[in-house]
Amino acid sequence: MLADQDRIFTNLKGLEPWTLDGARARGVWDGIAAILQKGSAAIIEEVKASGLRGRGGAGFATGMKWSFMPKPSDRPHYVIVNADESEPGTCKDRDILRFDPHRLLEGALIAAVAMHAHTVYIYIRGEFVSEAKHVQAAIDEAYAAGLLGKNAAASGWDCDVYLHRGAGAYVCGEETALIESLEGKKGQPRNKPPFPANAGLYACPTTVNNVETLASVGEIMRRGGAWYARIGRANNTGTKLFCISGHVNAPCNVEESMGISLRELIDKQAGGVRGGWDNLLAIIPGGSSVPLLPKDLCEKAIMDYDGLREVGSALGSAGVIVMDKSTDIIAAIARLSHFYMHESCGQCTPCREGTGWVWRMMERMVRGQASLEEIDTLWDATKEIEGRTICALGDAAAWPVQGLIRHFRPVMEERIRAARRKAGCA
Repeated sequence: MLADQDRIFTNLKGLEPWTLDGARARGVWDGIAAILQKGSAAIIEEVKASGLRGRGGAGFATGMKWSFMPKPSDRPHYVIVNADESEPGTCKDRDILRFDPHRLLEGALIAAVAMHAHTVYIYIRGEFVSEAKHVQAAIDEAYAAGLLGKNAAASGWDCDVYLHRGAGAYVCGEETALIESLEGKKGQPRNKPPFPANAGLYACPTTVNNVETLASVGEIMRRGGAWYARIGRANNTGTKLFCISGHVNAPCNVEESMGISLRELIDKQAGGVRGGWDNLLAIIPGGSSVPLLPKDLCEKAIMDYDGLREVGSALGSAGVIVMDKSTDIIAAIARLSHFYMHESCGQCTPCREGTGWVWRMMERMVRGQASLEEIDTLWDATKEIEGRTICALGDAAAWPVQGLIRHFRPVMEERIRAARRKAGCA
């Protein structure tokens, strides 16, 4: 388990003030001028040394992503904070926004200096009303204290931060759809290339980072990349926020080290599975868009990028959704299918049409009104969506259903046979 002295997010429960005074008491903004004066190259190298990977779901190396930004030119550079957290089962960024917004602002300023950006946009989910108020208040405090604006934090660098409220579209969590929305257009993903580092916001060099990713950077710069890299496992370093919900005795948001086992995470941080571990049916380990794991795989799953890939799932946003044996697992996945159908932007035919087909087939599976052969048809439908869309929403719609078929096909078959018996069919 993570040692208390290694925790970054020490106000997740909001027990201390979220204001500037409270943040400074927790060490936020300490030594910020010296950090910024190290310059772009030194900051990027320190982040690379830490092994920090994007905490929004993709897991791309943060320092490497920052290094893709071109050298300064006549085109402005932009840093965008992706605070459009909309993944079912995930609320980690929300707690940072409302209880520790200055930690995010500090990380965003460091990122701006590293990538030669004078402007930062925080794109926040529209439904996060109180969170937006806290972030805006923190921005105002930081300006008043000289931490943002002209000569930010006495660093010699000018940096302005703007808060932009989105309209609540899940697809705007994808970086190019977010950029389109920020420009005032319909939130639909762009084809790549060009990548945002070359042509992002207003066709200028842009980097989009998740809230948790940027909020980790200040402590990494203060304590050093080597400190962060020793936590977790190789290629899966550092701390991670896990959102544990569902059938556990104590649902929570908790910071733990990467590489903790799934069972230890549930037992020690969430009070265990309701009714005991033997009452466990399945767990979705990384937010609703990743394949579920049945109990036998949950017992050996390691909670990091490589560990979950080895058991056929993904870390994603680390939204851990626990389901005990009272769960109608087919209905649960059907509900997720409806969500992804509803949130499809409609741009790509496989997603626009395929998610509707998948949801309708899943509803028939719930009622047992399908044929046994249609399980294979459903699998084929998900494969026609997966990997065939501009953004990953198509994959997100396909993977939960694929996980269901892979691990609970006998349950689906028995539902169909039971419905046939009830109807008097052979």
